[in-house]
Amino acid sequence: MSLVSTSLDVPSMGDYAYDWALVDVETSGLIARRDRVLSVAVITIGPDGEQTGEFSTLLNPACDPGPVEVHGLTVERLHGAPTFDQIAGRIGAMLQDRVLVAHNAQFDYDFLAYEFARARMWLPVSQRLCTLALNRQVDPPTDDMKLGTLAAHYGVPQQRAHDALDDTRVLAGILRASLCEAARLDLPLPLVTCPPRAESQFTPQPPKTPCAYRNPGRLAPGGPLQQGMKVAITGETAHARAELVGRAVATGLNMMTSVSRHTSVLVTNEPASDSAKARRALAEGVPVIDEYTFLRLLADVRPGTAHEAAAVAVVPVAEPEAEPGVGPVEPVPNATSAASVPEAAALPTAAPDVSVPHPRPAFSVDTLNKPLAGRRVLVLGGAHAAAAATRTRIVGLGGSAAVNLSASVTDVVLLPGGEGDRRMSRITALGLPVHDLHWLTAPTAASPAEAALRLQEPHVMPRGGVIDLPMPHSRPAPEWYVTAGWAPQSGHEIDVVAFLLDEDEQVSSDGDFIFYGAPESPAGTVRLLTGGPSEQTIALDLASLPPATRKVVVAAAIDGTATFGMVGAIQIGAAPGSSGAPLARATLDAATTERTMLLAEIYRRGPVWRLRAVGQGYDHGLDVLVRGYGVDVAD
Repeated sequence: MSLVSTSLDVPSMGDYAYDWALVDVETSGLIARRDRVLSVAVITIGPDGEQTGEFSTLLNPACDPGPVEVHGLTVERLHGAPTFDQIAGRIGAMLQDRVLVAHNAQFDYDFLAYEFARARMWLPVSQRLCTLALNRQVDPPTDDMKLGTLAAHYGVPQQRAHDALDDTRVLAGILRASLCEAARLDLPLPLVTCPPRAESQFTPQPPKTPCAYRNPGRLAPGGPLQQGMKVAITGETAHARAELVGRAVATGLNMMTSVSRHTSVLVTNEPASDSAKARRALAEGVPVIDEYTFLRLLADVRPGTAHEAAAVAVVPVAEPEAEPGVGPVEPVPNATSAASVPEAAALPTAAPDVSVPHPRPAFSVDTLNKPLAGRRVLVLGGAHAAAAATRTRIVGLGGSAAVNLSASVTDVVLLPGGEGDRRMSRITALGLPVHDLHWLTAPTAASPAEAALRLQEPHVMPRGGVIDLPMPHSRPAPEWYVTAGWAPQSGHEIDVVAFLLDEDEQVSSDGDFIFYGAPESPAGTVRLLTGGPSEQTIALDLASLPPATRKVVVAAAIDGTATFGMVGAIQIGAAPGSSGAPLARATLDAATTERTMLLAEIYRRGPVWRLRAVGQGYDHGLDVLVRGYGVDVAD
């Protein structure tokens, strides 16, 4: 099989030529730290596109094989198969010095990493390429990014879905076609560096016991403890810290690892201590009691108010008669500097919902009010403020503002200096319409045939826009994937993070802060996934979040002295499942000097989960944002 397409006149893949190791695993479940690999297939392909090796085998996991109705691998079929440690050496030799390729590559990579760790070996992979992330960049006119859908789009035959070897052969065809599309569009490959990681580095700690009660506020002088109160402990204690925490949790108290303005009481035998918790309690006026008093109060903890039940289903919201948010949107304010932000007090409060649109079941074009409906417009050149205002205008006219060149881009708006953009030569070769700024005063409407490339176009959200996230009654609710993407950068990195917050806009423990060093919440309900240097995703299992979690905030931070003004627009998209079609998409412009940016909020409103596109930037660094949400950060 050749990865070189002569029909596309690509005699050499050049920057797209690597030694590839295409991988597919079938597993007993979806959680790599818990579940096992049942079958694995590897196909190796050289830089010239020729296949150099192939291996596949069933595996005996010595456990329940899980959803047999999906993969068809029963205990009987797996009986007598080798264990992973028996074939790890052969798999490792095929992966060595090659780029691992998979569809949703982090899934396969993590499962292999755990299996190699169990076999007391290192996974010999230094780079990986996700064909799912690659196709999100290419953006073909498909209704989703599932392996079978992309195979049909690219004309790759598929014989047996969920068969590791057949899926890997299909993957080879999809990789070939995707590389040709990337070359046609001159897109950089979203390669992810994979430094060696010890098993303990990505094994989540045991989950914190979630508190079932709302925070009633602070402990009154001489008053009783009440279920739901937030309690922190600092300094030496006569009883073991684990014993104190266990007894408190058993009574319904919410034990915290840090102190904030929402802390009900701090327990310490050294009130004059110079610990960070004691200093913060003094600054915030948090009541302080000693260990003896705490133990006495534990004997009579008063009943609290339980959290509402978790949301499991959503009633569709009717389409409003006239969707708000299509006119000019106020620019993102330049937030105050870190020195003037009083931590949690400086964080934004939830604004009223400006719209609750429910996407239509099929795409339609309103040529009168939304002449750019169905159009995807890339803006090149211009000062940051001018480019941001242009993208806002495009969204107001019903279009979608692109941040990168892709197969779905229909038009290009050229601002001063844009003619020097390196993408212009490719845009000219592709024959895309190029307009000046005056085009937006009276754009020509696209015909339905030109605009409706997909059965369901993503709903375009303005800054501050809100949608409901549908969750079905009759089948397991999907994970929701909130993906952030930006133009490729050089010289600085962007990190996407998430915070799981309670009704006080605070984390319940440090484990509720998801970032590159701790990419999974303790219970595995929220995960950070890296699809490439210019794309990161927060995956959320909303149905499994504890009732105390009222909101998940997705943010981004830029390293060093760089600012988001250097990055330009960031695009966010929300999709049900890793390969699902995006339900909604927003393009967010920070101002000029921000170093952190709130991208989206996913929050409860009664039984409903909602997504808000935020787009609020701050001049301060990530450390101030983290402290504001109650995460304990060492000085």
